[in-house]
Amino acid sequence: MTIDPKTIDSLAEYLESAELEAREVVKITDAHPQLTLDDGYAIQAAIRARKQARGHQVAGLKAGLTSRAKMKQMGVEVPVFGLLFDYMSIANGGEIRTGELIHPKVEAEIAFVLKAPLRGPGCHVGAVLAATDFVVPAVEIIDSRYENFRFDLVSVVADNTSSSRFVVGSVARGIEGMDLRTLGMVMEKNGEVVAMAAGAAVLGHPAEAIAQLANHLAARGEEIPAGSYIMSGGATEAIPVAAGDSIQVRFQDLGSVSMRFV
Repeated sequence: MTIDPKTIDSLAEYLESAELEAREVVKITDAHPQLTLDDGYAIQAAIRARKQARGHQVAGLKAGLTSRAKMKQMGVEVPVFGLLFDYMSIANGGEIRTGELIHPKVEAEIAFVLKAPLRGPGCHVGAVLAATDFVVPAVEIIDSRYENFRFDLVSVVADNTSSSRFVVGSVARGIEGMDLRTLGMVMEKNGEVVAMAAGAAVLGHPAEAIAQLANHLAARGEEIPAGSYIMSGGATEAIPVAAGDSIQVRFQDLGSVSMRFV
């Protein structure tokens, strides 16, 4: 790392306060251009500690920048990873208060729930599928704390990969007989189709994002525990939303996920 623990804590407070107060801030690398990716994850870990100290629990894990186009744009070869907390969970069909957010966008995703732990290095799609209990349809609401939703790689990792809210569908299915690569999804905003995708939009297979998360954690001496809920990353593009909008995503073989923004 290139910064001291005091600076890590200060930047964690800066970013988490922006989230909690729903206000934009300047990206942290403007003032600290020397920051590395390891610094970004250290700041993310400090945000986790702040939330847990207030009684919040980690509800799941997530991958971001999982499309080849996004990775090329950001100049990375592996996705970035973040945390989902209990207060971010919204019931399927529920309301999301835009006053608590800055400039939200929605992405359709396939989420995995594990029946066995996953350990790297060398984790691969086959290992992920063998460890998967079931998959569920999900929508993530991302909300970067940075001005105009503009950031670099280190800044977005430090900002907990723009984590904000998430909605999980009510249909859970084992993966036997399912081809997650071809599983289709259609997003409607206020009744009009705004995005369509298949699971292969995520690194060729959504389980690849989970494998890369396991390998990322292995480098830090960690694993993905059994029972974990993991969002594999946006298959669709991120669609901006505002108060008054309704979103519904229909998933092949997995039902639908919906929400209203108020």
